[in-house]
Amino acid sequence: MTNSPLMPMATAVWLVENTSLTFKQIADFCNLHQVEIQGIADGEVAKGIKPYNPIISGQLTREEIELSSKNENRPLQITSNDIEISETTKKIKKYVPLSKRQDKPDSALWLIKNHTMLKDSQIAKLVGVTKNSVTLIRNKNYWNYNSLNPKDPVAMGLFTQKDLIQAIEKAERRIKREKKEKERQEKIA
Repeated sequence: MTNSPLMPMATAVWLVENTSLTFKQIADFCNLHQVEIQGIADGEVAKGIKPYNPIISGQLTREEIELSSKNENRPLQITSNDIEISETTKKIKKYVPLSKRQDKPDSALWLIKNHTMLKDSQIAKLVGVTKNSVTLIRNKNYWNYNSLNPKDPVAMGLFTQKDLIQAIEKAERRIKREKKEKERQEKIA
């Protein structure tokens, strides 16, 4: 099983439907029994399984299939079974239920009160509201300001503690930069 393709049954279905390989070649490649491949060809096995193209996934090449099709004793060689896992995790916008969406302004108010160094744009990005809404909340001009109750957004699950710490660190770096720039400007003047 060490050199089997991803989704072996679906790959076998595709190979049966789209190649002239022998049942033994397909069975050996997919680590299935030859009788299972015969069943796939007869339509008795793998009903409803969507065929999976091993060429698109990079596990086989057309040339490899053609070489094995011409020589029934030649086994198919998997091109690569290494799946590349990237280190960078792409942030996925997760669905926020309606019940939590009404808590976003409360969370923005909590961040404004508890983390004054955060810019409106940072708060907006963390909580998932517009920058304009954060500015209105900060200036107490938000349409529903009197009924807002500050709520910890991490406790409510709007974002993680790690996200909050990163935003605070970024704000602290920005403040240090601005302070250095101001000192530099004062020395010049």
